[in-house]
Amino acid sequence: MTERAPLSNKISDIAESATLKVDAKAKALKAEGRPVISYAAGEPDFATPPAVVDAAREALGDPANFRYSPAAGLPALKKAIVAKTARDSGLVVEPNQVVVTNGGKQAVYQAFQVVLNPGDEVLLPAPYWTTYPEAIQLADGTPVPVFAGADQNYKVTVEQLEAARTEKTKVVVFVSPSNPTGSVYTPEETAAIARWALEHGIWILTDEIYQNLTYDGARAVSVVEAVPEVADQTILLNGVAKTYAMTGWRVGWMVGPVEAMKLAANLQSHLTSNVNNIAQHAAIAALEGPQDDAEAFRAAFDRRRRLMVEELSKIDGVTVPTPQGAFYVYPDVRGLLGREWKGRRIETSLELADLILDEAEVAVVPGEAFGPSGYLRLSYALGDDQLAEGIARLQRLFA
Repeated sequence: MTERAPLSNKISDIAESATLKVDAKAKALKAEGRPVISYAAGEPDFATPPAVVDAAREALGDPANFRYSPAAGLPALKKAIVAKTARDSGLVVEPNQVVVTNGGKQAVYQAFQVVLNPGDEVLLPAPYWTTYPEAIQLADGTPVPVFAGADQNYKVTVEQLEAARTEKTKVVVFVSPSNPTGSVYTPEETAAIARWALEHGIWILTDEIYQNLTYDGARAVSVVEAVPEVADQTILLNGVAKTYAMTGWRVGWMVGPVEAMKLAANLQSHLTSNVNNIAQHAAIAALEGPQDDAEAFRAAFDRRRRLMVEELSKIDGVTVPTPQGAFYVYPDVRGLLGREWKGRRIETSLELADLILDEAEVAVVPGEAFGPSGYLRLSYALGDDQLAEGIARLQRLFA
């Protein structure tokens, strides 16, 4: 009997999402009755604003929402996205430059599929979100990490990008505020990178899903606002998940040049067709309605951010750059490595994360998920009491 043909090598080579893997492990331990506190998932702990939920309820009353709708998005939602893009990214676009996607991840995936050809290189500032390298490789591209450490507040420079550029460089990824670090590029830094990309004809994929979550007076200036000329070679990625506590609603979008969005819409017509119509109506309410709840969420994140930085900095061997955006801290924990803790010799941040989960029942994501070892990502998108208790456990573990 002939053996069954093997499965896809390309899909088999995809790494599991490290953040979701750690979060799943934490939830499994909780289900067993262990008092695990998880800083793993990038998911606000707040309920979706009532006005958004009400809009979804209202949409359920219209039978038109039970039918297929345009694959690239409802016209009313595209109109709301056009307005948001002008308001927050400083870019005026037309509805045919918008494609509504099933969450931000689909926008990321489709953007790389649209831009890349086999062998193209993508400059990927590190630390990076764990999905980027996998999405690049699924599009037959080659990720080229460009690392910036805590001494640079995790922000790459034009000089670093230029040193990594080759004749195969097609795209640079730009994320501000950053997941996993929370770093926000200054307007000057943003403009310098945009001008460099423009000079060399390099596409920019800019993930702006955290653009409304900034602190200390910082503002996440879009590359297309900093250097408007770069818009013809830029794809903006965004969504309602983080700002409006709508992770489970699965509504994201991509904005870019007409020809690129035409390709993305064509791909999506074969891949998924339209995004859930009820969720799209909810997203309209989020973008066009009062922003009071979103501002309350941001204020709570700010309070938690300051507490986390202050308390983690009390642990000897931990360096904590202060994030100005998103809802993560990314401490440099190399000072804890190469030492023995609880009878275990710890050499990597992966081993450190396992130790923390075993000994303190706290789930964190190791730096290996985002680039080099020696770092941890902790989300502060969890309740205040749990946040404080988790840090207290870490302080006791490394006392």
